[in-house]
Amino acid sequence: MEEKEKKKTLKIFAAAAFFNDLGSDMIYPIWPLFVTTVLGANMAVLGFIDGFGEAIVSISQAISGYISDRIRKRKVFVWMGYLLGSASRVGYAFSSAWRHLLFFRILDRAGKIRGAPRDAIIADISSDENRGSNFGILRSMDNFGAVCGVIVCILLFKLIGYRNLFLLASVPSVIGAFLVFSKAAEEEKSDSRIYQNFSFKNLNGNFKLFLLLSSFFALGSFSYSFLLVYAKNSGFKPVFVPILYLIFNSIAFLVSVPFGKLSDKIGRKAVLFISYAFWAMVCLNFILVRSYPAIIATFVLYGLHKGSLEPSQKAFISELAPDNFRASCLGSFQMVTGLVALPASLTAGVLWEKMGMRIPFYFSLILTVAAILMLFFVSPPARKVFREQS
Repeated sequence: MEEKEKKKTLKIFAAAAFFNDLGSDMIYPIWPLFVTTVLGANMAVLGFIDGFGEAIVSISQAISGYISDRIRKRKVFVWMGYLLGSASRVGYAFSSAWRHLLFFRILDRAGKIRGAPRDAIIADISSDENRGSNFGILRSMDNFGAVCGVIVCILLFKLIGYRNLFLLASVPSVIGAFLVFSKAAEEEKSDSRIYQNFSFKNLNGNFKLFLLLSSFFALGSFSYSFLLVYAKNSGFKPVFVPILYLIFNSIAFLVSVPFGKLSDKIGRKAVLFISYAFWAMVCLNFILVRSYPAIIATFVLYGLHKGSLEPSQKAFISELAPDNFRASCLGSFQMVTGLVALPASLTAGVLWEKMGMRIPFYFSLILTVAAILMLFFVSPPARKVFREQS
């Protein structure tokens, strides 16, 4: 694929990411309130639903990544994933009990079949000099879509209510699916014989150690829903809760590209240390303070964490994995770390209900420190000096 075509492909995927997150984040700020207030679920149920959804994400990404490598096709998983996400929001609109959400949550998170194949495409069209930057652009457009989605939520929520907002949120993802289906290019790779021998045990020790420490971190990285409910319980009115969601997504949007570029310059590990430190500060702030300014500042820190984590993490995984197994490795990584999301959010919900709303943050802080210590022992791969010809 020529350099011009690669840039066009990146722009199309970035635009599709914007539209999809525009739709999904029209409902995410009010999601925990919808589940707990409208449908009457408690925090343990909310944690189960959110964790269950992330577990589905992990399985769907692993399967799609593996199949994508085997059949040498990636684009089809991306546009199909957007359509599944769109359909799930229609289902949310017609749910009358929290149990009804489970099927549509499966549909919603199964839409993440797009994740590993899409990330593999981005990794394939990138070099070591711009991979972090490219993932940063993708993450930035995700977050920009989230920012716009939250603004739409704030403007329309009182006027049209939960269910009509869910229906409206289904539209942008259809646009994203159309863009990928009709505009995105895909490299033709016909030789599939090498994929028949993919095995997790054949991956190098650095990949496995990074997978292990990321699982520790993910076990403490419970759903953002807990942060929003914490703010509500600390005195923020429900109408202000979406604004807190807007704050952290705006920060993530602003810093994703700079942190991606920074990882290209100083290395993925250094930026991952920074990202984990931001999350540790989030936990400490929620443990120690409950004033309005401090909570707002904590959502800024959370935005810094989200904006710095994904670009460097995905670039790091792409480089630790063999080139021919990128989608499989990205999917396997998402599967293992995602499977711990169910016990992570469920454990946080139970700790919240039984021991108080600060206890999940103590638990997460301990696991974050463990992940930081383990990261010291991961050796990054040698950087490949490679520049595309224009």
